[in-house]
Amino acid sequence: MASEQMAESQDDSGLPPPPRPLDAIDQDILRMLQADGRASIRSVAERVHVSRANAYARINRLVEDGVIRGFGARVNHERAGQGTSAYITLKIVQNSWRTVRKELRQLPGASHIALVGGDFDVLLLVHVSDNRALRELVLTRLQAIPQVLSTRTLLVFEEEDLEPQG
Repeated sequence: MASEQMAESQDDSGLPPPPRPLDAIDQDILRMLQADGRASIRSVAERVHVSRANAYARINRLVEDGVIRGFGARVNHERAGQGTSAYITLKIVQNSWRTVRKELRQLPGASHIALVGGDFDVLLLVHVSDNRALRELVLTRLQAIPQVLSTRTLLVFEEEDLEPQG
């Protein structure tokens, strides 16, 4: 049975199937969980007007399909002792993304890494304790990665997480 399900979940290329479309109830569930990842199945069901079993099944499907990647807390970095935030742009050696990404994941305070198009190749968001820690991260850790050709640091003066619309 498991092999039959696996065969159904992949095509001949071995790739996962394309994402299933999300209906209005799925969208409402996503908005609700983005606003409060600790919401109970009961409260989700009541809010989107479905049974608890239906809400549970929908949330499980969203997790299994990779729409929901996990549940976590939104952190106030300043209150958590990470009072300095910066976006750091990197230019990297062509075709070195996987190697650089692996190195960036190891950096203390790295919270978001993106491969982008434009004047630079990578956008990195970091949260560290202070400017000294930021200086250490950029000058000692980042610039020591052989595939990093150059960096530019953009200090964040103020930031705000946006609440989901809905």
